[in-house]
Amino acid sequence: MKKTGILLFHPNFNQSNVNRHLASEATNHGIEVRREYDLYPGGKIDVEAEHQFLLKYDRIVLQFPMYWYSSPSLLKKWEDQVLTYGWAYGSSGNQLKNKELLIAVSPGATGYSHDGQMHYTVHELLRPFQATSNLIGTKFTKPFITEGASSISDDDLKRQAVKYVQYLEKDQLPILGMNE
Repeated sequence: MKKTGILLFHPNFNQSNVNRHLASEATNHGIEVRREYDLYPGGKIDVEAEHQFLLKYDRIVLQFPMYWYSSPSLLKKWEDQVLTYGWAYGSSGNQLKNKELLIAVSPGATGYSHDGQMHYTVHELLRPFQATSNLIGTKFTKPFITEGASSISDDDLKRQAVKYVQYLEKDQLPILGMNE
């Protein structure tokens, strides 16, 4: 199993159903989960601590609920402050090169397809993360998606949490190309 660390971005973690269960299942299997909103309630990110966390792992997971077809605001701020020129990208910025980047996202609704209610797939909405992955030299893996998070049954959530850990523990995850 690749050494995996999860950065969890959920501003209302205690009210979360899906992200709380996924994180708990991962923690129960020895995977470190950093709850970023708990670490930085005022939004002041400790960049050095984040760099040290990222350097420890071969597979980095960004886990979050989908808000307005995107991520919670702290994740964007984290990207801006942590994935810096000269560290994560640029002529000398190669600290994350060849690590795997996995997005674990939980849209509240269903219907993410071209002919569905949302008219876009979740993969299409995650395209900015794939572009970021390309810039910083990580391998963008097939995202782990839990659609319908706002209405998932307890039994389905338990099954999904088990699938999540099984996915995290795989030696090889599918790497997405530019057109996937």
